[in-house]
Amino acid sequence: MFKLNLKIAWRNLWKNKGYTFINVIGLSIGMASCILIFLFIRYQLSFDEDFKNENRIFRFVTDWKYEAFDDYSAGVPIPVAKVAKDEIPGLEKTAAIVRRGSIVRVQDRKGRDIIKSDEDVYYAEPDFFEIFGINWIFGHPTQALGQPNTVVLSETSAKKYFGNAQNAMGKSLLLGTKNICKVSGVFKDMPKNSSFPLKIVVAYQSFPDKDDNCWDCVSSGNEFYVLLQKGLTAADMTVAVNQFNKKHYADKKIAGNQENKLQALKEIHFSELYDNFSDTSIGRTEIYGLVIIGLFLVITACINFINLSTAQAINRAKEVGVRKVMGGMRRQLVLQFLLETFMVTLIAMLIACVLAELGIPHLQNLFKVSIPIGLFQHPVILLFMVVLVVLVGFLAGFYPALIMSGFQPALAIKNKAALNSGGLSLRKILVIVQFSISIILIIATIVVMKQMDYIQQKPLGFNSSEVVMISIPTDSLSLTKQNTFKEQASKLPGVEMISFCQDPPLSQNVNSSDFTFNGIKNKDFEVRRIKADENYFKLFNLKIIAGKVFSKSDTANGYVVNETFLKKVHIINPQDAIGKLINSNGQNIPIVGVVKDFNDKSLKESISGLTIAAGKNQYYRAAIKMDTRQLKLATQNIESLWNSTFPDHVYYSFFVNDRINNYYENEKVTGFLFKVFAGIIIFISFIGLFGLISFVATQRTKEVAIRKVLGASTIELVKMLNGSFLIMVFIANLVAWPLAYLFVFKWLSGFAYRINISIWPFILAMVISMAITLITVSIRSYKAAVSNTIDALKYE
Repeated sequence: MFKLNLKIAWRNLWKNKGYTFINVIGLSIGMASCILIFLFIRYQLSFDEDFKNENRIFRFVTDWKYEAFDDYSAGVPIPVAKVAKDEIPGLEKTAAIVRRGSIVRVQDRKGRDIIKSDEDVYYAEPDFFEIFGINWIFGHPTQALGQPNTVVLSETSAKKYFGNAQNAMGKSLLLGTKNICKVSGVFKDMPKNSSFPLKIVVAYQSFPDKDDNCWDCVSSGNEFYVLLQKGLTAADMTVAVNQFNKKHYADKKIAGNQENKLQALKEIHFSELYDNFSDTSIGRTEIYGLVIIGLFLVITACINFINLSTAQAINRAKEVGVRKVMGGMRRQLVLQFLLETFMVTLIAMLIACVLAELGIPHLQNLFKVSIPIGLFQHPVILLFMVVLVVLVGFLAGFYPALIMSGFQPALAIKNKAALNSGGLSLRKILVIVQFSISIILIIATIVVMKQMDYIQQKPLGFNSSEVVMISIPTDSLSLTKQNTFKEQASKLPGVEMISFCQDPPLSQNVNSSDFTFNGIKNKDFEVRRIKADENYFKLFNLKIIAGKVFSKSDTANGYVVNETFLKKVHIINPQDAIGKLINSNGQNIPIVGVVKDFNDKSLKESISGLTIAAGKNQYYRAAIKMDTRQLKLATQNIESLWNSTFPDHVYYSFFVNDRINNYYENEKVTGFLFKVFAGIIIFISFIGLFGLISFVATQRTKEVAIRKVLGASTIELVKMLNGSFLIMVFIANLVAWPLAYLFVFKWLSGFAYRINISIWPFILAMVISMAITLITVSIRSYKAAVSNTIDALKYE
């Protein structure tokens, strides 16, 4: 029986090749997109899931609650690691881990560099490897990291520096210019879906600041992990952690109501408040957005199938009637029609797998990471594809199967069976839903593109064109060479100006502190501190609106503050601020100038209240303004001069404009995804629409012929066939507009600086949807209107 049903299903599909092709194309494109979305989401959700005891691993993080704002850091004060295990019951193991940058060298016997690279180096306590259950090739964490000046390498790093893991054991690495560390262990490479890209790990006893005792000094590079005792949860630790916070922060009156709390390992990758060592976090809202788009794709493809299948149902009425007269039960007919649907879905899935495999490299390029994803990499992917076939097959086939199996035999055999067309039929509702989805994505795409254009064109309050930032070493020997480098670089062709500083005016590297203003402790906000020399203002074209720039000095002798700082301390006239004293580092320093506000962070955030002051020993970058016409030559000459001046270090540079654009990479990806998936959904919708109008035109062939005989013009006939479809698209716009408004309003709220939502994206979406509908429907309806009337009426 199954074989017979399979033959019948195949014959019916082959008989209606055009509609089968439309359904297969729509379903395959929709399912391929869903597979790619699933691959990416599964990869993101798999972060940090394979560690032993993952549900018992937590990270200590730090929060501040000021009167005017809250602040967050993934780091903790260094002394937390020294006392937490003894003072907080319930902690089985604890481990501090610190990230710092360093020049890593492998030298020959004569002290010449064989390999020199700039790397992230981690200082970790031995229990870190025990907490996470990381596998070792050679060595053991307790012995390997139990002594100072020992280092362990990942398997890839061992091969990079010494050829293979075994050769690395017992060899020496030079960190910086004088720290020699002996390789005492090699561990398995960390997986790519890990928040810990560990390659070089040094014994924590070699960390220079391990004995620091400052409880209100927090760096995001100083992290602290704990393993809870079996059976305990984060909630069970609340009282003990609160007592710890009271003892070390509240009782000591640390500023900002500072406190530590526990963050679960599984939350680290998705945290929007706290960063991580891998710098690859993604918000759960982005995951949910991709899930919704995937559902949109499936729904759109299924609606196509349902519409075409129910529209064609009348053609199969006689078949249903005959089979019922011959004793066929409705259940058997439903199974027959569902089998046809599953055949189409299975064919579409095979094509979707090919399309998805072709799309994987593009997905990796889009996210600019070599993420290890593939169709057959994990059993859950195969399970997803099976579930997708079953779900799509059932959603697309169940309703048409019920409709077709429900025809009355007597009416069906006489060709008098009819679909309910009164009122707003389900088929019309589905078309409206389908086009509402398309219109929402069109509006969202337009708004995202307009916002990104706004970000790129908005004046930031400073000039960043042709400014390159280069690294400047800060060890004692390099500090003596800074002025020499500056003098020689200033004479290079194409170099217009140089300024030593910490960062460009817009940077997410924030150094802030509490402060007193004119002798009064400020409790409303922390001031952002920027270190730069006196040339900084002219190079970046920052506007001084009161006072002057501080005089040339190696240390702070005066502050330049911005307008936002004055607003926050309630000074209206910038001139009134000159001479007022700020103490944020233990000494009172006067305000000597006021700079016009500029965006110091990405446009997602408001301008900070900030101070700019000199600080020679804290300059780790140089900003170099170059002539556009000699950009390439100047860049090459600067690198050559740098390498000859600082031979023990590794050159690093970036253009300010490039760095600014990188801050909006997620938004660019979002915009691209909207454009791609909006295009896919529109394509699926309109091939379905073309199939539907083709069927409607075929069903109304005789009506069209009679109207032509009675004198109706071609234009009138096209209007008759088009009218209902245009009305449905118009209703879809009315449904989509409020939903699209809510979505784009929510998305734009993530930007401190954003466009106003106008009516034009909505009008444009309506024009686009109506125009494409008109073109699609008119092509087929025109063909029906100009067909030969004799062919339609000759048997009447």
